[in-house]
Amino acid sequence: MNPPVPPDPPAGIALFDLDGTLLAWDTQLLFRHHVIRREPWRALLLPVFLLALPCFPLLKLDGLKRAFLSYLWRMPEATLTSHARAFAAAILPAIYPELREALENHRRQGHLLILSSASPEFYVAEIGRALGFQLALGTTVASSSRCPLLPCLHNHKGAAKVARLRLLLPDTYFADGQLRHAHGYTDSRADLPMLALCHAATVVNPDAALTTLAHSAGWQILRPARPWRSPAEFGRRALALLTCLGADPGGIQPRSNRQP
Repeated sequence: MNPPVPPDPPAGIALFDLDGTLLAWDTQLLFRHHVIRREPWRALLLPVFLLALPCFPLLKLDGLKRAFLSYLWRMPEATLTSHARAFAAAILPAIYPELREALENHRRQGHLLILSSASPEFYVAEIGRALGFQLALGTTVASSSRCPLLPCLHNHKGAAKVARLRLLLPDTYFADGQLRHAHGYTDSRADLPMLALCHAATVVNPDAALTTLAHSAGWQILRPARPWRSPAEFGRRALALLTCLGADPGGIQPRSNRQP
């Protein structure tokens, strides 16, 4: 649970997306790999997700996300929390140095640090705690009595991020429809509603459309080095993460720390 924020507005607010922004990878792939390396039998649940892929037009993004999370079936809450904490510690080396520097710069200025992600909140909260965020928000996930393999969730994406901030932050933090002295960080156009709350923004490795928007809006552009050299290498390593082949296909750990 996130602690309450002070009633008086801070000197500034920094809003950070997670996946593709603070680090290169989709953390859902990384967390799946982390869990299944420790509980290999859960790899047997991959067909649930694979069978859901052709049904995307019917299931939509939320349904597909529920199918992806089927590998967590019947996991005790204490075990999930333990995995989440270990995962948060494990991925710290993968945080882009440029974004860690930006985060520390906001911290030195006494800004309120908010991590706002579409990834599951059970590990987003642990990552936020490890990095010193005051608020860490993500997709809430709960078990389903009707369909135990497919958990219930509230997808924390796009406009949902804005709605959650308006719910959690005092009215004094807002002025003229924006957060006071706020700077947003993202890699995705899905976060444009969040950036609309901000007076300044930085986009990370943006695609062509987001690059054009950034130039027109006067936003800063950062292009930190990704851990893959080509789309083909990205695809190969993403598939290895999904199928849990190899100790560290994401390349997030120093070589001396990697499991055999």
